[in-house]
Amino acid sequence: MKIDRLLSIIVILLNKDNITAKELANRFEVSVRTIYRDIETINLAGIPIVSSQGRDGGFSILDNYRMSHQLLTLDDMTSIIIALKNIGNFSENENIDITIDKISNIVPKDKKQEFDYHFNELIICDLPWGYRSNSKDKEKYRIIYEAIREERLVNIEYRDPYGKITERKIEPMSLVLKGLNWYVFSYCNSRNDYRFFRLSRIHKINILEKRFNRRDISYEEFKKQNTYINNMVELVLRFSPEVQQRVDEFFYEENIIIDEKGYTVVKISFPEDEWVYSMILSYGEYVEVLEPHYIKDIIKKKAQKIYEKY
Repeated sequence: MKIDRLLSIIVILLNKDNITAKELANRFEVSVRTIYRDIETINLAGIPIVSSQGRDGGFSILDNYRMSHQLLTLDDMTSIIIALKNIGNFSENENIDITIDKISNIVPKDKKQEFDYHFNELIICDLPWGYRSNSKDKEKYRIIYEAIREERLVNIEYRDPYGKITERKIEPMSLVLKGLNWYVFSYCNSRNDYRFFRLSRIHKINILEKRFNRRDISYEEFKKQNTYINNMVELVLRFSPEVQQRVDEFFYEENIIIDEKGYTVVKISFPEDEWVYSMILSYGEYVEVLEPHYIKDIIKKKAQKIYEKY
């Protein structure tokens, strides 16, 4: 789209001293004549672009032209860019890179060194060592994000945690990042209710021509109204000293008690689902479920099935 190209050209010019029409044409895969028309459009919009001739010539923005940075402090700008870069670890969204460039540009020159220093003080990355993001999930992210912005219905084939595949028609409303996984918060026409769908469990996806009117409830409102109280389980787990450090890192201090034998007893509530069972099993022989007894039986049966496979 032309408006996207114009915005990108402005960002490039704000961050470069000089760039030629040919370089811009190659970057955006358009003709040099188109770039000259774009430059004229940007000038008419009130952004003063000048051209210089010669070997080092090209387009640039007047030195005395500055974007206002009065609304954001240096700490504000640093925090925003750190957050954007963290999201960029999980998705390939060109708008994120453009936004980072724009914010970086409005940092005053006399604060640039301080900004770079503070930016490297705090690096947020939830990805485990050696993790490689899933390219298929990134493509699903792109498609669903497009459907959300255009308010179009989407057909998906979805596999639930038990392996059952169903076809759903959904109204995608928000993309939600939890842990290492993306979810789409939607209204499911097939179930006539709000649902979360994990991107990695979506097998096929197709944007439909039909549009929908976005419903009033937001993700934040839905989350407040649905705290999974009815699905909570009160766990009492006892861990061996061998996994003490791991337990300390995962559970909060107020949930931990050390008994007289040196074992760690954890009392905590979680929504009961397959994740809870997997979490308990991940500690192997170093954990024992004390309460409730039915969870203890579930873990015992799952461990037995694992044993039978080997």
